[in-house]
Amino acid sequence: MEKEAWRIEKEKLVEQYRKANRSAVRGQVVFTGSSLMEMFPIEQWAKDLEEDAPIIYNRSVGGYKTTDLLPILDVCVLELEPKKVFINIGTNDLNDSDVPLQEVMAHYEEILTIIEKALPETVIYLMAYYPINYEAAAEEMKPCLLIRTNEKIHLANKEVEKLADKHGQHYIDVNGPLKDEKGNLKAEYTIEGMHIKPEGYRAIFEDVMRYVRE
Repeated sequence: MEKEAWRIEKEKLVEQYRKANRSAVRGQVVFTGSSLMEMFPIEQWAKDLEEDAPIIYNRSVGGYKTTDLLPILDVCVLELEPKKVFINIGTNDLNDSDVPLQEVMAHYEEILTIIEKALPETVIYLMAYYPINYEAAAEEMKPCLLIRTNEKIHLANKEVEKLADKHGQHYIDVNGPLKDEKGNLKAEYTIEGMHIKPEGYRAIFEDVMRYVRE
């Protein structure tokens, strides 16, 4: 079967990361996950801070699920030997109504276990999944957001928090500035109901950096 074009492009991105890792500084901070993490320009924004700002590497791959991240953890986390890793993975799994939440969390736990075994000194931050906005969604996005609802995201975040507690790691929720009065992703911050504009990431940047610096 011919490989999908988007997957070929993602594999090219992984290879770019692999090459970049050769000259990267070990023992810094890594962000990994799917598109909602890949689109967060935190690596560049951190470079624009003061000279002693932490070095951040974003090793996220848009479109990937928990099962896609598992085989590339060496590139996206382990090779960099980070002192801290921030993870936001699993939202694409939530798009599939046939995949039970517990199955998603089992894969997520496998990710944590691999990192902990390889890098026992690394501190892991499990980030709460971001909200969506169905009302502000593009028409082509609405079918997906009927499955990936804020109610489902809320339940998933509870499970992510339990997973962090089980492993003695950190669960963090920086979503406050992103939400409107109904708990939806603010319309002005979303591209098509799910993905986030730079202005939205800027709204949570300082909160995230507080965890990076602690």
